[in-house]
Amino acid sequence: MIGLITVTAGGRLAAERLAAVLPYAHLYDGPAASAIPLAFTECDAIISFLAVGATVRIAAPLITGKYEDPGIVCVDEALSYAIPVLGGHAGGANVLARRVAGILGATAVITTAAEAAGSVGLDEFGADLGFVLEPGSDMAPVGAAILSGERVTLTMEHQWPVPPLPPNVVRTAQPEPGVPAIVVSDEVRPVAAGPPVAAGPLEAAGPLEAAGAAEPPGPRVTYRPPSLVVGAGGSTGVTAGEAGLLIDEALAAAGLSPKSVRWLATADIKANEPGLLDAASKRGWRVVTVSAAELASVPVPTPSEIVRAAVGTPSVAEAAALVVAEGGQQLSRPQPGGAGGARLIVTKRASAHATVAVARRRPRGRLALIGIGPGARDLMAPRAIAELRRASVVVGMDQYVGQIADLIPPGARVMASGLGQEEQRAATAISEALAGRAVALIGSGDVGIYAMASPALELADERIDVIGVPGVTAALAASSVLGAPLGHDHAFISLSDLHTQWEVIERRVRAVAEADLVTCFYNPASRARSWQLGRALAILAEHRPPGTPVGWVRDASRPGQSSGIATLARFDPAEADMHTLVVVGSSRTTVVAGRMVTPREYRWAAP
Repeated sequence: MIGLITVTAGGRLAAERLAAVLPYAHLYDGPAASAIPLAFTECDAIISFLAVGATVRIAAPLITGKYEDPGIVCVDEALSYAIPVLGGHAGGANVLARRVAGILGATAVITTAAEAAGSVGLDEFGADLGFVLEPGSDMAPVGAAILSGERVTLTMEHQWPVPPLPPNVVRTAQPEPGVPAIVVSDEVRPVAAGPPVAAGPLEAAGPLEAAGAAEPPGPRVTYRPPSLVVGAGGSTGVTAGEAGLLIDEALAAAGLSPKSVRWLATADIKANEPGLLDAASKRGWRVVTVSAAELASVPVPTPSEIVRAAVGTPSVAEAAALVVAEGGQQLSRPQPGGAGGARLIVTKRASAHATVAVARRRPRGRLALIGIGPGARDLMAPRAIAELRRASVVVGMDQYVGQIADLIPPGARVMASGLGQEEQRAATAISEALAGRAVALIGSGDVGIYAMASPALELADERIDVIGVPGVTAALAASSVLGAPLGHDHAFISLSDLHTQWEVIERRVRAVAEADLVTCFYNPASRARSWQLGRALAILAEHRPPGTPVGWVRDASRPGQSSGIATLARFDPAEADMHTLVVVGSSRTTVVAGRMVTPREYRWAAP
């Protein structure tokens, strides 16, 4: 819940605006001296419409720890600033301040050091991936070393799609003696300190050393990734104590952290077995069930015909762990000790009434398909900016990469290429995502319209997560300049015959002409193509009056933007180039006060 604290009429009005938008927001009545302590105990976050000093004086005696206290954001009386004053990272106050600023039209004043350095805070690192911070981690010295530009090592047993860290954080196979370290591992075994490994920031490196080596002396922050799946079976009536003890012993013997367990997997016939459910619940794990038929299709090291006779599959614990670690899909090409990206790392262990096995899942890569809009920065979606800052690899055409270079955080790798290399860019982005990295593939306008989403998704498969971020398209940007030409049905057609035969394009132009659709022509002309637009307009003229409005916009929303409106009979195709979008109205489109308008022609309901 988010608590809203106000002391003035203006603050209350602003709080009511927030309450209408923010989920689970509650407006506290009464004096701030009593409202803030009450909200501090009841809420996950507090928005205080008081001065920072007043809020701090009331809240200071209540503070216990950064992972226990609610985040607090102060908003000034003029609604100019949203300032996180407590729990910027762990309490979510930085994120909340940005959201409040967006709603109220204020400026978020973020003062935490990581944001000032353009990096991610250690207490937020990997949070969206499910990383769990190991208690006792040396957050302060490691964080200070990162911000001071000192050498810091990052050790990950497997590549996870983590956000970028500054260039002084270097990926190594093991932590180095005396060097601050970040470790992402599901293993609780000591990790050997070894010589530096020549791997670039966040690049692939080898696994951790085996058990028995000494701890390096440098400060360390350790994260437990959600990489493990416990498979479990049990006789009817198995107790939570017996199942839980077997699970704990299996993880401890293998040197695995229970904080890295994501699911407990079992056969669907055991979906309501109280002992298994209670054992999972006590450990905070979700229970996932798998059908006997799917389990039976998975080769395992220790099958049992007795189990097959009882539940219809020769394995429950091992097979369930593998299936769920793989993503619950049919395992078509199993590998020894694992299937696809999943590997069985603890084979079946049994007690009198329970069985347990553990599988490690392969981290999924992350591909963000980002439309950066038509050019103007304020027309780029906030989510696009957030995803750019989240990516450790940015792929795009050099021209577009240059437009957003200031948004790419330090430590991110940029892979830019020139015009005409779309297939190469798509393949590069997919390859990087399949390697487990967080990738942003950018395109102008909307990435799904005549841009990079299609060639990339043709190559992508289920091994990566895809996040689509829509952008303002060239057609929308041009339409807003011209008036309202897209007020009714319309079509987009690219006149570039580089990859599409002209006969196909002409057939499509004729179809929209006969349908009387407003038509937006992308790529209307270039130095090598000068006749296609004239031909397309001639086809439209066969079906539309000569006075049909034709609008054009060059460099919409960018410096040097120019535009004009003519008629189908008088428009000069020479006005257009590759930076121009041409909009031809339907037979119903008119020009009103110098603006193109296509009427909606709805029959508005009478009051």
